[in-house]
Amino acid sequence: MRHAISVLLENEVGALTRMTGMFSSRGYNIDSLNVAPTNDPSVSRVTLVVSGSDAAIAKLNTQLAKLVDVVNIHDMTLGDHFERELAIVKFKLGTGGTARALALAKRFGAEVLDDEPVSFTLQLTGTVKQIDAFVRDSAGVGEISAVARSGSVAVSCGEITLSSFDRNHVLSG
Repeated sequence: MRHAISVLLENEVGALTRMTGMFSSRGYNIDSLNVAPTNDPSVSRVTLVVSGSDAAIAKLNTQLAKLVDVVNIHDMTLGDHFERELAIVKFKLGTGGTARALALAKRFGAEVLDDEPVSFTLQLTGTVKQIDAFVRDSAGVGEISAVARSGSVAVSCGEITLSSFDRNHVLSG
């Protein structure tokens, strides 16, 4: 099963390496990794996507929660959550390509960043399924010269936040 895990991680040299190393040392590939600052400059929010059985991921989460640099952890897939990703796709368009690119943008609700035929660029924010479909359908528009995806970011539905999660739930999920 696919798991989106959010972690508050101290901004310390080597903290991210220790965290991701734990996954690789246990034979798990990280499918997506997103790291960004939070409103607290001493902490970053890490969202990673990994696949495995629920039991195996729960065990990984327990081990992850024990790392000294980990402030809080929440497996978002254990409850209701919002998960989004950003994709930017750049094309080289041939004859009729602009119309196809604009139709793709309209169908997905993508934003045009550059409308030059040699560098036509679209941006879309959406669910992972929407992004997958957008990238797949982009192949029919023109020659794709670049695809950049942000990786997933996620937040729980309702009033539970990652920083309050440990007061209400067991860290290991």
